[in-house]
Amino acid sequence: MRKKVSIPQLITISSPICLLLLWEFCSQFEILDPRFFPAPTLIIQTLVQMGESGELFTHVTVSLTRIVFGFLLGVIPAICIGLLMGMYRYFRHFFSPIIMIFMPIPTLAMLPIILILFGIGEFSKMITIAISVFFPVAINTAAGVANIDKIYVDVAKNYQANAKDFFFKIALPGSLPVMLEGIQMGQAIALLTIVAAEMIGANSGIGYLIWMNYKAFLLPQMYVGLLLISFFGYFFSLLLRGIERKLLPWK
Repeated sequence: MRKKVSIPQLITISSPICLLLLWEFCSQFEILDPRFFPAPTLIIQTLVQMGESGELFTHVTVSLTRIVFGFLLGVIPAICIGLLMGMYRYFRHFFSPIIMIFMPIPTLAMLPIILILFGIGEFSKMITIAISVFFPVAINTAAGVANIDKIYVDVAKNYQANAKDFFFKIALPGSLPVMLEGIQMGQAIALLTIVAAEMIGANSGIGYLIWMNYKAFLLPQMYVGLLLISFFGYFFSLLLRGIERKLLPWK
């Protein structure tokens, strides 16, 4: 039996469509200056042309590679350290001041140091993303462990659970809801960071595509880059929400 679309779903679908139609109307009738705000139909035509030429595929592949590997480089150690901070107060006392010192520093402000340490190649861009992702995931994971209902901790102690069992059966599943919120936040920050990093020091990628076309005043091509970032942000958000539903069916 086919599932009916609910009213909230219709509203969710209709809002971006209405925005695009309004933009198209204002651009076509020059209520908005079409030189600066080209019509969405023109942007889509440009997207198709860039896709057919192969240019778009190159930039997208480069950016996605940087995002995926940089994201993993940041998330994996962040989860491990966050769990240890939540489980053991000595780890929490050790890592908390370090995180509090470095977290307020914008990642792009650290870019010169990253380039000195890791060079100007691909790895430095991945490290830039990893650093930006690390802090929200580590902090949320530690908070997730700290917020586990005390009754589960007491049960583990009563049954004399070892560190391994407590880690995998109490701390990890108990922190998942808050941890996944941190990962969701981290993926958004990763997209913001890679665009800015590619604008500053790259010769390929979506951020480079946006910046170079802006400088050349090729605004439809620039909007194609913005459209891609918006699409991937929405896609990754849906992907993580799907993973969350699989891991946390009770939520």
